[in-house]
Amino acid sequence: MKLFKPKFWGKKKNIFSFLLLPFSYLLQLLLLFRKIIGKKEKFSIPVICIGNIYLGGTGKTPLSIKIIKILQNLNIKAAIIKKNYNKHEDEFKLIKSKGIELFKNISRPNAIKKAMNNGYECVILDDGFQDYSVNKNLIILCFNGKQLIGNEMTLPSGPLREPFSSIKKSQIIVINGEKNIKFEKKIKNESKNISIYYSKYRPLNIASLMNQNLLAFAGIGNSENFFNLLETNNLKVIEKISFPDHYDYSLKELNNLIDLSVKKNLKLITTEKDFFRIKHHGLSQIQYLGVDVEIENINNFAKEIKKYLC
Repeated sequence: MKLFKPKFWGKKKNIFSFLLLPFSYLLQLLLLFRKIIGKKEKFSIPVICIGNIYLGGTGKTPLSIKIIKILQNLNIKAAIIKKNYNKHEDEFKLIKSKGIELFKNISRPNAIKKAMNNGYECVILDDGFQDYSVNKNLIILCFNGKQLIGNEMTLPSGPLREPFSSIKKSQIIVINGEKNIKFEKKIKNESKNISIYYSKYRPLNIASLMNQNLLAFAGIGNSENFFNLLETNNLKVIEKISFPDHYDYSLKELNNLIDLSVKKNLKLITTEKDFFRIKHHGLSQIQYLGVDVEIENINNFAKEIKKYLC
């Protein structure tokens, strides 16, 4: 079943959002109850949490991979922790393809314990902000500059997993996109102690795609962000096709995409995450755009992370 984010999540004044408010209040009440009864487990190694409050598409996993590289440069043996969801197999494969150790379990505390038993000195909790069973030494929240916080309402009235005020629990916020003074002020109104950094994606294999007519498809949190990345790097995107996040492509659907690209004389391009979801089909006609995360003031960013490792 294909499920897309509703368009009204991006509109501040919408009748659908207000009709769903009772359900939003109920969901937040349940989350508050979980926080109250939850018992946080502390660990003898630092736990860095990379999270978000906007549902999907904020770049948590690429940032987690980048921070692992920063820690490696500091000679710190670090691994990534993920909750074991079957539909997230694409992210698991992507992480492992970077030569990074991944520990996954339905219980994040159990995954952390396994990492500790294997001699790891620090762990990155990829998508663990809403997990109240783990005590975190450092919380980094991700936002995408295109969507930010949508209509500022919580699920299902809007795209937020928690109210914006919950950012007070974080120490660092990373915004993927252009500088946004207005949003920075909004953050500082909640907490003046939060450090703000900006990031952007740098394509790695763009040369092979130049001067090509492309059919781009993506099944990620916000497919438009991928399409925009292609276009801002002067690639010729003739057709765009979106699928829901973590979409389970059938072989028939992929062959239909290939047939369409042949018919229109277009080269097929997708995201690296999507590629690892379909790699087992061995379809050489489909390429992916590899990216690296570049963080402005990365030296200061690395120094700030280092403060929480003691």
